[in-house]
Amino acid sequence: MLVVALIPLVLGVVVGWGGLLGWREKLPRDRGAGVRTVATLRSDEAFRLANRVAGLPTMVAGVVGIAAGLAGLFMPGTVGVLVATVIGLAGMFALVAGGGVLGHRAAAAVPPPAPAVPAGCAGCACGGCAVQRA
Repeated sequence: MLVVALIPLVLGVVVGWGGLLGWREKLPRDRGAGVRTVATLRSDEAFRLANRVAGLPTMVAGVVGIAAGLAGLFMPGTVGVLVATVIGLAGMFALVAGGGVLGHRAAAAVPPPAPAVPAGCAGCACGGCAVQRA
């Protein structure tokens, strides 16, 4: 049962670390971690904001996982270990999902980046830009 109790403990450390990186705006956008929705991947600013907002609930989820793992290690029976593990994992999932929703909503509020204007173009409607691109 030691292995079962270590599952939320190890996941808690990993999730908490990811939350800390997101909260400190150190989470790289090119990796698979963090809040990854269409709104958050729209720009670097949206990604940083979303993961900063989701960082605190994600860090709390990590603490819940660590606490559940430690509780499972000290439970006297198999049922206690399983209950601590299941409750801890469910709490972690709920907090991470809630943080992801909050992060997505924050990123959706960030205005989309302006479309790139070709070099030498003033953005007018003269039609010269189409000629330059050709």
